[in-house]
Amino acid sequence: MSINHGGTITIKPIKEVAAYRKNLIPANIPETYALKPMFEDIASDENIRKGIVAFRDFLYLFCDCLATGGHEFAKPPKKPKSIDDYPFLHNITNLLVEIGFHGKLAGRIDSADFELACYSYDALIVTKIPSCTATIDENGKRKPPKISASSAMECLRFLTFCGFVFKDAHTDMSIDFEAKTLAISETQALKVLYPCNPILLTGLKAMAIADIELRATRRYWNDNNLLRCDYRALMAENPNMLDVLKDFLHPLPVKLQDFATKLHQRHIDMGLTCATSIRGDVNFAYSYVKNSRRVLSSQDIYAQRIWEFSYSIRDGYCIFVRAKKTDKYRDVIENFPSFLREKIARGYGCDRKLHNERCQGGCKGICIPLDDTMLSISKDIETWLDNEVKQFQ
Repeated sequence: MSINHGGTITIKPIKEVAAYRKNLIPANIPETYALKPMFEDIASDENIRKGIVAFRDFLYLFCDCLATGGHEFAKPPKKPKSIDDYPFLHNITNLLVEIGFHGKLAGRIDSADFELACYSYDALIVTKIPSCTATIDENGKRKPPKISASSAMECLRFLTFCGFVFKDAHTDMSIDFEAKTLAISETQALKVLYPCNPILLTGLKAMAIADIELRATRRYWNDNNLLRCDYRALMAENPNMLDVLKDFLHPLPVKLQDFATKLHQRHIDMGLTCATSIRGDVNFAYSYVKNSRRVLSSQDIYAQRIWEFSYSIRDGYCIFVRAKKTDKYRDVIENFPSFLREKIARGYGCDRKLHNERCQGGCKGICIPLDDTMLSISKDIETWLDNEVKQFQ
């Protein structure tokens, strides 16, 4: 999660945010997997799966466009909440979700069968985008839209930069991006197209439904779930955590991926439970919760974590260790390299309170970068985590 315990925040350039976001997109999506029954009325399973792959490919392009031209669209707020606080990304996510969710698939039919499962669509017809619409509260007071007209136009302009086409559904005329307002209604419907790969619209529709109807928690301002192409939310069966972890690790060198996956399996075999937490940062947390007397949520498990894999724009890929039992195995620690001993001795906690330093996320745990230097101490890390875990068993 983003951490701000006061002090001046220096926001990262949008190019770096784009590179970070691109790493969150799944590199390998299986060709076949069963979908939840709720999606059967959208299109055939095959077309939905193809649409999701097309949407994933669009996201790669989206991030590339963000890196090269995003500075013209994405502007930081006057008082940023974190180093990657770009409201533009939150707005464009909401816009895509609502276009997909409220839009009606339309267009050509590729089969004489006329069964819905055989349809192939090339347009979405949108008659409402709630975030762009003013509302009246219970006291009759007008509330402005969550996304202003100018911000909505900026988002649509950027999406055209990425290959989308927007037209008036009734006149088939292109949208005037110089207009001050974006009128969406039954009489002024928006026609959304993606000409270079129309099947993307089917994927967007399915992903948007999953984002709104299957999301366990509300979307936080820095949780761009749709921009991660979380296709597993549509799967009929719960995903294998090891497969999810492999997706998370895919940008890393193969040797680091192997180390991380083996460490994951080693601690699962030791009785730990792995849970993910995604609120800006992406975390795979490992907790010993076998003795719990109640059913725990992912956030409950995360709160009790002993250590975690983490990826954030602040720290990159790393391991955080919340070591609390080091006094039980000091003889083991004495055999570690000096810099690792010093890290462990320093401990973890609020940087301001413990070391009178600016906040660097020290409350998350002792940070060990998951980079090439990790390989030289991989056995020491394994031994350290093993000994910390044993104190909870």
